[in-house]
Amino acid sequence: MEFCVEDSTDVHVLIEDHRIVFSCQNADGVELYNEIEFYAKVNSKDSQDKRSGRSITCFVRKWKENVAWPRLTKEDIKPVWLSVDFDNWRDWEGDEEAELAQVEHYAELLKKVSTKKPPPAMDDLDDDSDSADATSN
Repeated sequence: MEFCVEDSTDVHVLIEDHRIVFSCQNADGVELYNEIEFYAKVNSKDSQDKRSGRSITCFVRKWKENVAWPRLTKEDIKPVWLSVDFDNWRDWEGDEEAELAQVEHYAELLKKVSTKKPPPAMDDLDDDSDSADATSN
């Protein structure tokens, strides 16, 4: 699930077993708030969010993974601002092993993004400006 808000500030995402609450301020200082009650229970402990300059992406894992939902929301009425991103659409009846590998890959990417490592050592860089001039000619 993706909330597209460029240059957002004061972002708050709360993923619970039956709902998600999202709030932030956009670049103009307008406060935005969305609360979605899910169609069925999700695994809030195994769900997470990631913020970029243009959007906030929420990775929400269903409690029963191999059960299709007819819709995202509990209510049968779809909010006008909610739409399907067919670029990221996955068919739940597809190859489950490939889907699991893709989910694990995304989880690893999120870990790498959220875990800061020390900067690389620069011991092998040559400080001699004469040798740099000689190799560039």
